[in-house]
Amino acid sequence: MLLAIDTATQQASLALHDGGRVRAEMTWETAGRPSVELMPRIPWLLEHLGAKAADLTALAVSIGPGSFTGLRIGLAIAKGLSLANAIPIVGIPTLDVVAAAQPVRKEPMVAVLQAGRGKLAAMRYRRARGEWRAQGDVLVTTAERIGDEWPGPTLLCGELDAAERASIGARLGDRVILADPAHCLRRAGFLAELGWRRVRSGAIDDLDALKPIYLPTAGGI
Repeated sequence: MLLAIDTATQQASLALHDGGRVRAEMTWETAGRPSVELMPRIPWLLEHLGAKAADLTALAVSIGPGSFTGLRIGLAIAKGLSLANAIPIVGIPTLDVVAAAQPVRKEPMVAVLQAGRGKLAAMRYRRARGEWRAQGDVLVTTAERIGDEWPGPTLLCGELDAAERASIGARLGDRVILADPAHCLRRAGFLAELGWRRVRSGAIDDLDALKPIYLPTAGGI
């Protein structure tokens, strides 16, 4: 059974995947204490399925970009479990988890996360072989600037509050397709599915080398 851990931002999430499907999932908005909130929830989720830590066979963890503290805590817990149980671990970019929740369509897509101080971390995606594939690097932008360079309709998803969604929609008009809020909630079930594919393919990360992805310098998208 694979355990997926995501504490990259204030939207935290856990999930258990048995290789065929997501068996359990928990997603919540943290109160700024991810380590305190996370530790009791992992055994609770396992107990809910009648399982224990010894039943885990793999781990998937969200590696950023995101909160410096949140990323370090999530990665530390995942690494500790990997080491203690001698099981493989895979790190998944956080924006890939956001993208995985979106139905694939012909228009390009941009996924975003809150990056603090009014900034957004953003990644562009395009359809390739029936799924979303990341294009280029993560960039930092703002709700006031995002989309200025878009030549045509682009799907926008991820962590945006109601005011940001309204402002972006009014400014960009038909150049933006705003994903509905339910599809913008980052869920560890998608992290678990991405992680399971990696484990099954043998693309396991080195425990010592696995590190968080921190925010890059600013740029337009």
